[in-house]
Amino acid sequence: MNIYHSLDSFQKLEYGVVTSGTFDGVHLGHQKILTRLKEITEQSGGESVVLTFWPHPRTVVSEDSQDLQLLSTIEEKIELFSKLGIQHLAIIPFTRSFSELTSDEFINQILVEKIGTKKLVIGYDHRFGRNREGSFEFLQKNCSEYGFEVEEIPREDIEHTAISSTRIRKSLITGHIHEANELLGRAYSLSGTVVKGKQLGRTIGFPTANLYVHEPYKLIPMNGVYVINAVYQDQVFRGMLNIGVRPTVDGTIRTIEANLFGFDKEIYGEDLQLELLHYLRPEQKFNGLDMLVKQIGIDKENTLAWFA
Repeated sequence: MNIYHSLDSFQKLEYGVVTSGTFDGVHLGHQKILTRLKEITEQSGGESVVLTFWPHPRTVVSEDSQDLQLLSTIEEKIELFSKLGIQHLAIIPFTRSFSELTSDEFINQILVEKIGTKKLVIGYDHRFGRNREGSFEFLQKNCSEYGFEVEEIPREDIEHTAISSTRIRKSLITGHIHEANELLGRAYSLSGTVVKGKQLGRTIGFPTANLYVHEPYKLIPMNGVYVINAVYQDQVFRGMLNIGVRPTVDGTIRTIEANLFGFDKEIYGEDLQLELLHYLRPEQKFNGLDMLVKQIGIDKENTLAWFA
């Protein structure tokens, strides 16, 4: 997959099959659009192009974006698009001036002149241009003037189970990890760097890898204990994860601590990815370390039983 962090280096295509959007989470609804994009590409002999925007447009045009939580980082989106077989990914820097482009300017300057669009595929609710003024109806009415065809993926194809990034976010922050994973079409994951914690886990027989997620906008799911797979250097390890403030030891800072089964390496400073598979229980405050250790033992038994 060719990746462009601006359109300056993009070479205009003879037959571009294009879609655009923020694609937060690249969930099953998005994948419907991308699958159709690939089908048209194969039928036409053209080249598939995804236009996405970074930073997220809401951080530029909305005043309430400070609490914005996203399902995927830009790195995660790049990886997902690559796995889905997209040929060209153009990441357009979203600025205040870019947000002021009218729909006509966006079509002419970006889709026609820069990309070489011959077929545009969009979701039923897609809007573009200043104040989201561009619509499917606008495109249908004017596409012959612009020199490309447009196809809309109908609502029932995208939202057959009411798939949306908003619904997935709500599922994650309420502990409904199964629902979130079903709508994503994969396990929700957290990636980051392993950092040193207070190393309490190793003193009670359950050493943990403490994950630091660099992106402050990345959504961290509801506090509690999860069944996980951990990916380290392309190897997969089963384990369990605690997200929370560790109230039993009077913790105040939210941490992400993974206990990996059959893993005994020190990996401080290294990258780790955690795939959240199942929500075991809420975070609790126990009456002393002995009760905590007993519960962690039960959590491990339940985790192994879930895998079995």
